[in-house]
Amino acid sequence: MVAASLGEVVACLIRVPSEVVKQRAQVSPSSSTLRILSHTLYQEGIQGLYRGYKSTVLREIPFSLVQFPLWESLKDLWSWKQGHVVDSWQSAVCGAFAGGFAAAVTTPLDVAKTRIMLAKAGSSNARGNVLAALGGIWRTEGLSGLFAGVVPRMAAISLGGFIFLGTYEKTRQLLL
Repeated sequence: MVAASLGEVVACLIRVPSEVVKQRAQVSPSSSTLRILSHTLYQEGIQGLYRGYKSTVLREIPFSLVQFPLWESLKDLWSWKQGHVVDSWQSAVCGAFAGGFAAAVTTPLDVAKTRIMLAKAGSSNARGNVLAALGGIWRTEGLSGLFAGVVPRMAAISLGGFIFLGTYEKTRQLLL
């Protein structure tokens, strides 16, 4: 768990700037990616590309702490039920379920992260306080605001969990 958490901290050094540019491009489809990148650097400096770093890390660590132990537990349960180690496709199914569940429970953190990344420079959300962002969403939009986008997030991450964790398991089986 510690290794996964440290891995997320480092991976977010690359993931966050690309996520900031991607999300800003999604809400401004008429602007090119290069224009969004240069505008962010001009208006906010390098800090603008890392806005949401803390909130992304605070989303990714709980996600990993839910997904991977759940994936392993589901594989163990399935192995125990059938009397032998799971096949890679079964591991993929477990990965899909674990990823979807982890996505669902961490959706409020994802919503807060998105609001922080897309906030207008100088606004209260732009400061990056995750608890303040969550509180603001709760006060203005309630539970539905905290879980905005939960179904597409679960679907995408379930598919990713199926593909990535199934492929990982198949590769591991081939190498061992």
